Amino acid sequence: MFVPFLIARGLAAFAVVLGVVCLVFFLIHLVPGDPVEVMLGEAAHPADKIALQQALGLDQPLHVQFGRYMASLSRFDLGTSLYSKRPIRDLLLERLPATVELGVTALLVALLLAIPLGILAAVNKGTAWDTGAMGIALFGASIPNFWMGPMLILAGALWLGWFPVSGRNGVASLILPALTLGTALAAILSRMIRSTLLEVLNEDFMRTARGKGLPDRIVIVRHGLRNALLPVLTLLGLQLGALLSGAVITETVFSWPGIGSLVVEAIHRRDYPVVQATVLCISVSYVALNVLTDLAYAWIDPRVRLGSRP
Repeated sequence: MFVPFLIARGLAAFAVVLGVVCLVFFLIHLVPGDPVEVMLGEAAHPADKIALQQALGLDQPLHVQFGRYMASLSRFDLGTSLYSKRPIRDLLLERLPATVELGVTALLVALLLAIPLGILAAVNKGTAWDTGAMGIALFGASIPNFWMGPMLILAGALWLGWFPVSGRNGVASLILPALTLGTALAAILSRMIRSTLLEVLNEDFMRTARGKGLPDRIVIVRHGLRNALLPVLTLLGLQLGALLSGAVITETVFSWPGIGSLVVEAIHRRDYPVVQATVLCISVSYVALNVLTDLAYAWIDPRVRLGSRP
C-alpha cells in the first residue's frame, strides 16, 4: 500500500509545482515595468529598445513566450539572466549555500529555544512559568521578520557592537539573521511541544516510570519527550519550507547573499527569468519537504497511507 500512496503524493506535488510555475509566469508579466527600459534606461533610442526586445524574445505573444519557457523547463534549462547574461543555474548554485547555511542555523536556534520553553511550560502547567513561557512564544510568533531584523541590528550591531550589521562574513554575521528567522519557528514548536508533552505526561507508562523511582528529569526527557516528538517532527518538516519563504525578507534586511535576496534583486531589475527560476526553486523545495514529511510519517504510521486517521 505504500507505493500507491507514494504515487499519489508525487502526482499531487507535481500538480502544485506546475500550478506555481504557470501562476508566477503570467503574474510577473502583469507587474508594471519594462526590463528593456531597466537595462537601457528610459532615454535609450527606440530602435535600440526594439532590437533588445527582439533579442530577448519579449516582442513575441505571451503564450509563445510561455511555450518556450515550458519547453526549456522540460530540458531542465532555467534560462539566462536578462541583467547579467549569466546562466540562472549558476546564479542559483552560487546563492544556494548561503540560504542553506542560514536555514540550518535558524533551525538549530529554533530547537534550542523551543524545546526548553515547551518542557518548562508542560511541566509547570497552570503556573507562572507556563504563562511566561507561552507568553514568550506568543510574542515570538507575533513579531514579523521585517521588524525583528532591524530591531536586532539596532541592539546587537549598533548599540552593543557585537555583530556585523549585514553581509556574510563568518559566524558572527550569521547570528542575527538566524535569530530573526528562527524565532517564529521556535514559537510554533514550543507550543506544539507543550501540547504533546502534556498528553504524554498522563500516560500509564509515565506513572510506571515514576513508580520505579526514576528522577523526574529522566522520566520527562527519556520517556516523555521521546514519545512526544513524533507530532513535533511532523510539524517541523512542514515548517522547514516556511524557512525558505521567510528567508526572502530576512536575507534582504541583512544583505545576506542567498536565494531570497536574489529574487528581490531580480524583481527590482525586472529580470523575469531569474524571478521565475528562484520562485520555482523555493516552491519545489517547499513541496519536496512536505512530501518527504508525509512519506516519513506514512512509513512510521501505516494508518496514514491507508487513508485513516489516528
